[in-house]
Amino acid sequence: MNITKHDIDSLNAEIKISVTPSDYEERVSEAIKKVQRQANMPGFRPGKVPTGLIKKQYGTQILVDEINKLLNDSIYKYIAENKIAILGNPLPKDQKSVDFVNQKDFEFIYELGLAPEFTLNLNSNNTFTYKTVKVDDELIEKYVKDVRRNYGKPAYPDTAGEKDIIFIDINELDASGEIKPGGIFKSTSVSYERTKNEQAKAKLLGVKKDDKIIVNINELYESAVDKSVSLGIDKETADSVDCNLQLKVKNISRLEESALDQDLFNKVYGEGKVTSEEEFRNKIREELGAMFNVDAEKFLRAEVEKNLIEKINIQLPDSFLKRWLSVANEKPITEEEIDKEYPSYAKAMQWKLIENKIIKDNEIKVDDSEAKDEAKAFIRGEYARHGQSATEDDLEKISVDLLSKEKEAQKIFENVYSRKVIDLIKEKSTLQPKEVSYDDFFKN
Repeated sequence: MNITKHDIDSLNAEIKISVTPSDYEERVSEAIKKVQRQANMPGFRPGKVPTGLIKKQYGTQILVDEINKLLNDSIYKYIAENKIAILGNPLPKDQKSVDFVNQKDFEFIYELGLAPEFTLNLNSNNTFTYKTVKVDDELIEKYVKDVRRNYGKPAYPDTAGEKDIIFIDINELDASGEIKPGGIFKSTSVSYERTKNEQAKAKLLGVKKDDKIIVNINELYESAVDKSVSLGIDKETADSVDCNLQLKVKNISRLEESALDQDLFNKVYGEGKVTSEEEFRNKIREELGAMFNVDAEKFLRAEVEKNLIEKINIQLPDSFLKRWLSVANEKPITEEEIDKEYPSYAKAMQWKLIENKIIKDNEIKVDDSEAKDEAKAFIRGEYARHGQSATEDDLEKISVDLLSKEKEAQKIFENVYSRKVIDLIKEKSTLQPKEVSYDDFFKN
């Protein structure tokens, strides 16, 4: 077998593989024997079908299969031995049809997308904004109110306020203002907060039980979808209907905030863990800080990725990668879809190249114990998400199982590598702290 590589440019190459009978005959012979041992044909004992009959019936397909296996093994071995950094996988190049029946010698050409070479210096000249949320008294008060509401008790006031839910019967009215026989009827609920139209909001505020108010359907609901879902009418009717509705108040519900007392502290943090309002607010401040630190790290990562991708401007074999995406996609995908998705894919590929270079240049390693700690942290998070806690035995058992699965283990190792890369960038770069309000941080 003869394998040669031809560089087309710095990002694209071709590999030519010449195959002769000496390369594949033994493989084909062994494959025929295997089929012969398993063959079961009428008139012959199992495993005793003549070789000639096996060749006649299965020979060409066996030849094709064995040559394809040979090509696959050979090209990846060649790439590994010659340390060729590729993107995607080799693609067979379009060429004239191969005659597997009559040919003895074969030639195959594969296209390669080459990983680009680039330099990356991690030093203090790289400056990134480290944006954090300002946990001030106003934000803490907002969260205190949320906690008090979450642990509040239902009440049924006589008059509807801005935070109340109003339970109503809705009837469609005819042109004369009377309830329309067979018209829209629905028992539902509305609220001042959820209503967008100012005229409708004004009518809802201050209503009492058994009050009847008249409101136009298009004032109460913003869109045909809202009308269809809320009133249980079909989309076609909702698109065209324009009528007045009578809203009869059946009840008013309000969630009254819990008192800011020891009973609330115990419910939120456990018996006796917090014993004063000051401790309660400090605990919330601490929790918000930890929560927003996670968001700050996510923002920094996005900032680092965007900055380095733009700064280094890595060139990719775009045409090759688009062809490879078309072939590699499990479902059929059009050129238009690939063109639309490719910019996002390219940025992800550029960042992966940057990340891998940082890992290689700085000899970053992840050992098994670090991977297991990461797996345990993930499992704890999953338990917590469902309001449960995991024992150490649970964590040990599930983490071992998780790491025994190739795809799951790969994700876990990649997470640790990615975090170490960001930690190294933070250590070597200049971070400019920027504390902003909650609203400004999550804007856009």
